[in-house]
Amino acid sequence: MAVVANKRSVMTMYSGAKCPYCHRVRLVLAEKNITVEIVDVEPGDVSEDLVELNPYGTLPTLVDRDLVLYQSRIIMEYLDERFPHPPLLPVDPVSKASSRLFLHRVDNDWYSLMEQIRGGGKAATKARKELRESLTVTAPVFAAKPYFMSDEFTLVDCSIAPLLWRLPSLGVELPPQAKPVAEYAERLFDRPSFQQSLTELEKEMRG
Repeated sequence: MAVVANKRSVMTMYSGAKCPYCHRVRLVLAEKNITVEIVDVEPGDVSEDLVELNPYGTLPTLVDRDLVLYQSRIIMEYLDERFPHPPLLPVDPVSKASSRLFLHRVDNDWYSLMEQIRGGGKAATKARKELRESLTVTAPVFAAKPYFMSDEFTLVDCSIAPLLWRLPSLGVELPPQAKPVAEYAERLFDRPSFQQSLTELEKEMRG
């Protein structure tokens, strides 16, 4: 649902400095070299301005002229269509649908476990083990191509990169048999766009 906002000349994104959902949108912005004003929002300190724009008060929230978007995957796909170069989703319908399914599975299978880990308690211990095992089992997929199921960097990689960056801070250590995952992660982390997407707090996650 679009919400009318004040006329703005520059795209604005309300972002959390440690939020993985904001991080993946920042990665898309950096990859496409989009000029944007980032407004840092402290967790639990949602301003009236943000609530006026987004009734849920969630991050990230993107304002592009009269359009207000929230939910990171919607924002990522909008940015890919609004700024088509370089394309981060395939053009043909079948491949595009497959990529969207991968995006869903990343959220459903891995981001959900990350949320449980961040929640703490007994559930976190179980989720930590499940995430480590799931990534390890998927290692052959990471080894098959330079990027996730693709020869080109896509929105799926933009989603996976913030999660892999956070593994040490989540207490998830990958076993030797998950080496393809670690090698894939380094390919992503070495991209200039990824380095540009990091906040100071995110840089501290890996010392």
